[in-house]
Amino acid sequence: MNDSAMADRAEAERMGRWSLPARALTIAGSDAGGGAGIQGDLKTFQELGVYGMSVVTAVTAQNSLGVQLAEPMPPRLIAAQLDSVLSDLGVDAAKTGMVPTPEAAEAVAGALRRFGVRRLVVDPVQLSKDGFALAGPGAFEATAKLLLPLAELATPNVPEAAALLGIAEADLAGLGARVEAARSLLAWGPRYVLLKGGHADDDACTDILVGAADGGAEPTLLRGPRLPGSGARGTGCAFAAAACAAMALGRDVPAACRSAKAFVAAALAASFRLGAGTPSLNHACGKPKKWSE
Repeated sequence: MNDSAMADRAEAERMGRWSLPARALTIAGSDAGGGAGIQGDLKTFQELGVYGMSVVTAVTAQNSLGVQLAEPMPPRLIAAQLDSVLSDLGVDAAKTGMVPTPEAAEAVAGALRRFGVRRLVVDPVQLSKDGFALAGPGAFEATAKLLLPLAELATPNVPEAAALLGIAEADLAGLGARVEAARSLLAWGPRYVLLKGGHADDDACTDILVGAADGGAEPTLLRGPRLPGSGARGTGCAFAAAACAAMALGRDVPAACRSAKAFVAAALAASFRLGAGTPSLNHACGKPKKWSE
């Protein structure tokens, strides 16, 4: 945020003329179908009461059946979007999703460091739900190297955790193995790791939260039943966006993760089918359905 905007905000708050909203930024790919990516993130931000902004890293053609095509944005355009938003509007928390190229990772990391964005959620996206590669050659590795050290919270799923650790996904079948994996992922540099349990083969969907400063204490286990709509796309995006929104509102990471877990569970419970493929999350899960009225 520039000096003039900061002065205006401070003066407005001092005089009590209005209360400006918390600001959350999503740095991710566009989902034409609206269920994931920046569209899903902005719906989540709106639902959770923060002012949402977006930097588009890629444009995808996708619907309930999957991703048909993805094209990365030029790195200079990604950098220009970040400079535009961060220099004028500012941000209270940000999240990253689809980072399609190593050059995109460099542009994002450079801007986040330059503007001192500290409340950062990194969702190290690798594949879409239908298996489409959202991170091109070298991009997943660049995200790990450049963005995870900047993250206050990283939110990998089981396949992403296995890829980051260079092990087989089958090695993370047990809860104990996933706890150790979550702790090992702290070596990449994030202050907290939330290893999501949606891909684990058990009835309870258990997310594992560990912190770099907890001294090896018992992890925080966020448990929930595996819901019938768990196949909905965009759940990982929604979790990271909901945690980002909570952090923008000033909550600490454990509280933000509990809030995100509850939000995704509600969105899944209220999911619906728009197309012939996977269900869509109901991001407006706190509001009654009136679509047939």
